[in-house]
Amino acid sequence: MLNVDTKRSHLNKLADYRRGLMTEPQLRNLFLELTLRCNENCIHCGSRCGEVRAEELSLAQYHKFLREVREDMGLEHKMLCITGGEPLLRKDFFDIMAYAHQLGFNWGMTSNATLIDDSVARELANCGMGTISVSIDGLEDTHDNFRRTKGGFKKAISGIESLIRTGAFKAVQVTTVVTHESIKQLDELYRIFNDMDIDSWRVINMEPMGRAKNYPDLLLTKEDYITLFEFIRNMRMTGEPVTYGCSHYLGPEYEREVRDWYYLCTAGLYTASITANGDIIACLDIERRPELVQGNILHDRFSEVWKNKFKEFRRDLSDECSKCTDCPEKAFCHGDSFHSWDFEKKEPMLCFRDILF
Repeated sequence: MLNVDTKRSHLNKLADYRRGLMTEPQLRNLFLELTLRCNENCIHCGSRCGEVRAEELSLAQYHKFLREVREDMGLEHKMLCITGGEPLLRKDFFDIMAYAHQLGFNWGMTSNATLIDDSVARELANCGMGTISVSIDGLEDTHDNFRRTKGGFKKAISGIESLIRTGAFKAVQVTTVVTHESIKQLDELYRIFNDMDIDSWRVINMEPMGRAKNYPDLLLTKEDYITLFEFIRNMRMTGEPVTYGCSHYLGPEYEREVRDWYYLCTAGLYTASITANGDIIACLDIERRPELVQGNILHDRFSEVWKNKFKEFRRDLSDECSKCTDCPEKAFCHGDSFHSWDFEKKEPMLCFRDILF
């Protein structure tokens, strides 16, 4: 455990580094939302998949886009992050990803794994998938109720077992979205995942966005957050590969304790996304607002958009937040994550001041 002075020294250097990224951003994570279709109906879905529809890009349009990215920006330090909806619902999924692999892209995927068996796992390996994160959001009944999918837990566990059995991937990760109801299941979930020999477990809180806004009673309480971060920190102290997500500045006590490095919202700095209809945005979790769309790959060259736009994201949110004015941590928080920013009230929807620090 690092002392506070060491952490503040690191955080000051990171703040300087972030200022450099605002003028010279470095694309590292390029998210492709292949579809908004989904075979589950999750309570917490930020994109409201299933109820929100979008015209999907064609195979030829993805081919053209991927060629342009490689030609204009190269492949070094870049990762394609494939998501949805459920990406495997696209009938041309393997055609898209095989072409990306042929071009030399590294790629990983987020999936509910309910459509994965041994055959699909082998196909994923053949077209170059390196990593995958599978959603398991509680024990069987909790998971199925949370995702409103009967039998979803068993299918997801079976999918994970197929991925592990294939033995071809750099990392098979499980991501768990924790709620006020499911937080008491962390110890039992750990035993299940430990027996399965997954590579890492990413534990995150339910965020107040998308459908989750309809379920305020499921959001974590102050006591729940402390329980969550103590659990992750204690796991990590014993050498277990458990981590919190990238979201949110956690204050001097928990920063660097529950994930490998310090908080940094990378939207528009390291991260850009292509929505199912081709819109160019920052992070897919950010509220879908017309003024945040930077262009569309059907009529804009992505590299030019990345270079010349994204100004909304290359700044400090704390500059326009009255609640941030007297906060001693604002130099490290910057107003927190764009995906949990209230663009109407101009303040974060989730701030850990007065919760953790």
